Amino acid sequence: MPIPLFNSIASWLLKKRYHQIELFLKYPDNVQQEVMQQLVKFATDTELGKQYGFSDISSYQRFKEQIPIVDYETVAPMIERSRRGEHNIFWPTPIKWFAKSSGTTNAKSKFIPVSSEALEDCHYKSSKDLLCLYLNNNENSQLFTGKSLRLGGSKELYQHNGTFFGDLSAILIDNMPLWAEFSSTPSNKVSLMSEWEEKLTAIIEESIKENVTSLAGVPSWMLVLLNQVLETTGKNHLFEIWENLEVYFHGGVSFVPYREQYKKLLPRKKFNYYEIYNASEGFFAMQDCNHSDELLLMLDYGIFYEFIPLSGIGHQNGEAIPIWEVETGVNYAMVISTNAGLWRYKIGDTIRFTSLRPYRIKITGRTKHFINAFGEELIIENTEEALEQVCQKTGAQIKDYTVAPIFMRDNEKGAHEWIIEFRKHPDNLNYFIELLDNALKALNSDYEAKRYNNITLRMPKVHVARERLFYDWLKSKNKLGGQHKIPRLSNERTHLEELLLLNQSKTLV
Repeated sequence: MPIPLFNSIASWLLKKRYHQIELFLKYPDNVQQEVMQQLVKFATDTELGKQYGFSDISSYQRFKEQIPIVDYETVAPMIERSRRGEHNIFWPTPIKWFAKSSGTTNAKSKFIPVSSEALEDCHYKSSKDLLCLYLNNNENSQLFTGKSLRLGGSKELYQHNGTFFGDLSAILIDNMPLWAEFSSTPSNKVSLMSEWEEKLTAIIEESIKENVTSLAGVPSWMLVLLNQVLETTGKNHLFEIWENLEVYFHGGVSFVPYREQYKKLLPRKKFNYYEIYNASEGFFAMQDCNHSDELLLMLDYGIFYEFIPLSGIGHQNGEAIPIWEVETGVNYAMVISTNAGLWRYKIGDTIRFTSLRPYRIKITGRTKHFINAFGEELIIENTEEALEQVCQKTGAQIKDYTVAPIFMRDNEKGAHEWIIEFRKHPDNLNYFIELLDNALKALNSDYEAKRYNNITLRMPKVHVARERLFYDWLKSKNKLGGQHKIPRLSNERTHLEELLLLNQSKTLV
């Protein structure tokens, strides 16, 4: 099929879905009620369905009364049984795939079930919807005249019982429909390579020969790849390699610290950035307008949403509520029930609604990733925004960072201790620190109160990381590439101490 014809047909098919999207935009609460009822009915005869009386659930009130809210540690034994080949425990259809996820760099891995229903009705449906919304907003797009450069994880086989586990991205690549494989680069063989540095070289060799029109991947790791593409080709920016590149679909970590660096790699003003919000547990939201920083919550993917209001950070302020009871401006912990058999599961993310008609959100952080050692209630949203402001004022560029508390000792006040790896160093580090402190005060009144006259907190302490520090740290834990993330904030010092020690040594070989 000629490429221009394929582009026209693909664009037409994807745009047809927009009418279904309009349905849940118009009747969001009804759609979510229907999702809840369908999930419960489908899983009525499972072991868990019988335990919690799914057959008696006819309303949301009964749903919340009969099914407890759980975290991973609670459901892990059932998931392990499923991994060993047992069926009909928490979902009626056999589950072959498990997305291996630690969320950050923790040694303990989670294995999140990925059912065939979740693959088709959530993950792949969301991919088509993302393209649908993008094409609806960009009528002259030539997206399908070229290929999407995707950056995924590796695949591993769970050896004993015929079930598989790996990064979610690897599971999606391994099962993707032919149309998606046809329009992507690199090949599946290269995409699923397990050794990150070898894979990076192979991706570059394949992709620089293609007409790449879009990029898709986690911003931190995609930046590593794209900088190496420029180094390999000797070009100044990416349009000299892929002149028809028009959009970057990104998610997994905040884009804020990387925005300015991408602008240098992609200097055209008309280039588009589209953010997505997905996880091993499901695909939740996506940017639905050009140049927006809000995400549209997708309500018909077989996921029923609930939200626990948070007082400050990490403190539950009441019971879970359905989407039709949420308010704008409140920080919520997200609870999901899914078409892969997770029931009232605390995913660990925090969000804030920016709009109720339609339901649009911003991701504000993780329930376990914050600093509240002194009552300052610092969340990732604060640090990301503060760093963006300071970098704009100083011209600095940040590659990675993490923060932990310095606990009070004897008569010493507490403080926050940062280690930052700069891509471009500030001319004056002390001035950078002063601006950072002031920005955090302006963004977080609790932090400001604790910093007032150094009553509780001293000025932040900032270490400059050597080049490749965070890369080497992840490499030492065998966590390069894929979906592995740097823990930005921690209420204890384990990660920071490891990084400070490694910062004294030379780059790993």
